[in-house]
Amino acid sequence: MEDQSGVQTGGPVGGDFAAVTRAHRSLYWSVAPTALHPTVIGHAELGCVLLAETAGRTRQSVACSLSETWLLAGRIQFFDLRESDKADETWLRGLQAAREAEDHLLGAATLAHMAFVPGREGRRDGAAQRMVAARTYARRGDPPALLLAWLDAVEAECETRAGHTRTALHLINHGEDVLAKDNGAPVPEWFDWFSAPRLAAFKGNTQLRAGHLPQARVTLSAALDQLSEAEAKQRTVVLGDLAAVEAAAGEIEAACRYAVLALDQLERTWYATGMDRVREVRQTLVAHQHEECVRELDERLYDWSTTVSALAR
Repeated sequence: MEDQSGVQTGGPVGGDFAAVTRAHRSLYWSVAPTALHPTVIGHAELGCVLLAETAGRTRQSVACSLSETWLLAGRIQFFDLRESDKADETWLRGLQAAREAEDHLLGAATLAHMAFVPGREGRRDGAAQRMVAARTYARRGDPPALLLAWLDAVEAECETRAGHTRTALHLINHGEDVLAKDNGAPVPEWFDWFSAPRLAAFKGNTQLRAGHLPQARVTLSAALDQLSEAEAKQRTVVLGDLAAVEAAAGEIEAACRYAVLALDQLERTWYATGMDRVREVRQTLVAHQHEECVRELDERLYDWSTTVSALAR
């Protein structure tokens, strides 16, 4: 059956739209963000058309996939393209779609992502308000332990950025306890960006920023060992944090070695967040910039491939 616009109101529409959404979710981990982002936005715009022209279960299915699509688009904008304001607007559209789908867990995930925006700027109150909303929506659903631990990790990062590392470490410890007492609730298919090793990566970063360097070194090394090769983007972040640990400890050669490993990974899979970590480390090495290892790092940091990638993406 078709309506006057030619859009099928029954049959495979919801399933077909969801299949493309799943494909985009998988492609995110390996395709260049500048290549994937326009396609994801186009898919979301199609979803908006379908949402207006379908009804019943098909409409709810489209709304669910549309919310996930806006969530992915916002993730690309925030983590890969460094477009925080655009990401905030995109996630708001995802929240509206989650409402249409009546999917509280998608709503919780979207709101927690939105907390990153004020959190990155150290605006603690703004981040806290969004995290309260995210936890409220999560309670309305049947949240798996993994999602609850991720909410702790997100709030911990926001607290860390605001300089409250003790509070952040308490939150991460709570997340670890939640995972240890897994409630058995099923994990949504779209929730593919978090795991126990990634919680450890959050913890190591907080320990680093708190000045707990020996603990951070152990935590981050363990996280790196547990991350799979497929988790390339997260590996660049952990390698960058390990470089920062060694730089803070005065181990300049070790810092440069980890930074170069991060650049090796970035050459294969670009990730702006990972590059930010490497640049932050290089800034801390200004006093050592005449040392051979730092010069070698600069050769890699400013070679043709890395420079063009950084400016083009």
